[in-house]
Amino acid sequence: MRWNLEQLTLFVRIAEGQSFSAVARDLQRAQSAVSNAMALLEADLGMLLFERSSGRQPRLTAAGAVLLEDAREILRQCQRLDARAQGLVRGEEATLRLAQDEAVPFRPVHDSLEALARQFPLLEVQLASGAQGEVARMLLERRADLGLLFQHERIPEALERQRLGSIEMVTVCGAGHPLAGASYVDRRELARHRQLLMAPHDSHYPGGEQISPALWRADSFYSMAELLMRNLGWAWLPRHVLQYPAYQQQLLELASDWTPPPLVVELVWRRDEALGPAARCLAECLRQHLQALG
Repeated sequence: MRWNLEQLTLFVRIAEGQSFSAVARDLQRAQSAVSNAMALLEADLGMLLFERSSGRQPRLTAAGAVLLEDAREILRQCQRLDARAQGLVRGEEATLRLAQDEAVPFRPVHDSLEALARQFPLLEVQLASGAQGEVARMLLERRADLGLLFQHERIPEALERQRLGSIEMVTVCGAGHPLAGASYVDRRELARHRQLLMAPHDSHYPGGEQISPALWRADSFYSMAELLMRNLGWAWLPRHVLQYPAYQQQLLELASDWTPPPLVVELVWRRDEALGPAARCLAECLRQHLQALG
């Protein structure tokens, strides 16, 4: 293979409707140089790319039409390579790995990722989600660059944190639960029924207070919601979980004398790894979208 990118560029420009002479004028080159470059490309490929007739615009041969899109894609890949290299010179990340608590609301995250894709079209993004504690663990083990999680007291010392917004908590039971018909429930009434709490016992999420002597624990708000739909207890859930389409008409919000403070959503990263421009852009988008949610 001896053909080069300059020859492919000429091939595409001529195929897109310009004559040999027009391309030569645009590039300020002799027409003979353009014609010679095409002849060399055809020789290297072993086929004619254009039908040449005196006084007529060059037309693609059947083989040329087949190879045209391949040539375009090679040139697009070269543009991507140049853009990626320039971004790396400017300090942009090649890959950004985001880990999130599975209970973080989807809409702000997806809206933020959409904005990130517009700003950094060549950035590779890797997404992961997990239950309580897994996000911080992924950061510590360098399996993620950024983490989205709910604030709790025992955040590892090696991690930096930035508050992004908050999520309202609500008291919830299943539509068939004995509490479902109550217009208002106080702590004494809640204590008469099984309570669902986040696990493990040393959880420091807001809403970790045990009220009922009958207690079940789960490590996921969505797992808790599934248990609630079976009328196996009551729980405090983030409002957006209650509003999840699969739970409509199945879960009910209870008016109560006390609910936990809002869940604070934090962006977390390793202290010994500075955030690049793409990570900072995503952080700002998440902050804006989460604050709008609240």
